[in-house]
Amino acid sequence: MNEIDRRLAEREREGRPIMVGLIGAGQMGTEIVAQIGEMVGMRVVVVVDVTAERAKRGYADSKHLCETVVTDNLDEAETIVASGRRVASTNFQVATRMSVVDVIVDATGQTEMGAKVTMDAVDHKKHVVMMSVETDVTIGPILRRLATNAGVVYSLAAGDEPAAIIELYRFAHALGYEVVCAGKGKNNPLNIYSNPDTEAEKAAARKMSARMLCEFVDGSKTAVEMAAVSNATGLLPDIRGMHAAKSTVPDLNKVFVPKSDGGVLEKSGVVDFAIGVHPGVFLVVTTDNERLKEGLVQRDMGEGPYYTLFRPFHLCSIEVPLTIAQCVLYGESSGHPMAGLLSECIAVAKRDLVAGETLDGIGEFCYRGSIDVAETARKERLLPLGLAKGCVLTRDVKKDAVITYDDVEFGGESVLLQLRRIQDSLYQ
Repeated sequence: MNEIDRRLAEREREGRPIMVGLIGAGQMGTEIVAQIGEMVGMRVVVVVDVTAERAKRGYADSKHLCETVVTDNLDEAETIVASGRRVASTNFQVATRMSVVDVIVDATGQTEMGAKVTMDAVDHKKHVVMMSVETDVTIGPILRRLATNAGVVYSLAAGDEPAAIIELYRFAHALGYEVVCAGKGKNNPLNIYSNPDTEAEKAAARKMSARMLCEFVDGSKTAVEMAAVSNATGLLPDIRGMHAAKSTVPDLNKVFVPKSDGGVLEKSGVVDFAIGVHPGVFLVVTTDNERLKEGLVQRDMGEGPYYTLFRPFHLCSIEVPLTIAQCVLYGESSGHPMAGLLSECIAVAKRDLVAGETLDGIGEFCYRGSIDVAETARKERLLPLGLAKGCVLTRDVKKDAVITYDDVEFGGESVLLQLRRIQDSLYQ
């Protein structure tokens, strides 16, 4: 992390803190505001949500105390912030276009909204921290390309599992180790037929949306997260859907290794996830250097030939301010897709679907997310998970079948769909 703490302290002393615009004041967004309130050298100056009351409430737990003023007018917002106050708004362009804002955090969790927010933020030379990984795995390469061309950073968010895995990957890759597998522990039981009704009671107890919990339980979120890791590192899923093998932390370097050495993998250099390991993210690495093998034994890494790097926590939104600082202070991301998609998140029917149905959203009743190699997805015309919502089925799709472009008509044009078409034309 270089000297983030010292450089933030310098900015505080100099009276030029990093200015943040937050879009989406739900659980994740409000935690970001609260965490920044504990820090020096950084301020949230505008919070946007669907209602002014929700936007104002986003500041409730921040120790950076000052008056909050509601406005949807950009000129008024500029004046308010210049006077030392802060803004609550329902207009996301107040945040993306405010002159003093350095970084936009998209915490909306909405794929289409993530596309709109990023486009406008990049157009106005703002760094973007993308918390909607669903947006990233759908159109991340084109968003990152636009950001780079504008001279700003597009980044996944520290604390989320993709960025935590990428952090480990960068460590191992920089040292020259062969990465056999990058993965995460599955935090919830896996039920691929989960829906909001089956998760309603548990969701209420955890004070979260049943749809959001379902996205975790049915495996969609895991597919999305590991696709993001794949697209950022070049590691690929070993098989469609990944292995989802059971393991403990000590056994990761025995399970997520090639079959020739007693594991589950057909090849090395993959993404996957473990049932029974949570919380945490991991890499399984190897080296053919005998001196380094001796050194790893001496450091209690085991006898080899495979070694586990394990990060036992990921703090989600609580870590996001580190990415904000990284973007501004160093011009670097916590993770971003390379040119084009290497892995694709695809939509798989949870039940028998009937021609004429309109597909609902991720974490709902119609479909779940899975993962496959992007080249396979292109050849088989598999429908990207992020584009499925609102599509109308043109023919029946059986339970457990993958939904294809040929099975649907799009419900209408959108920024997301247009960007995806541009991305496909650039990176085919």
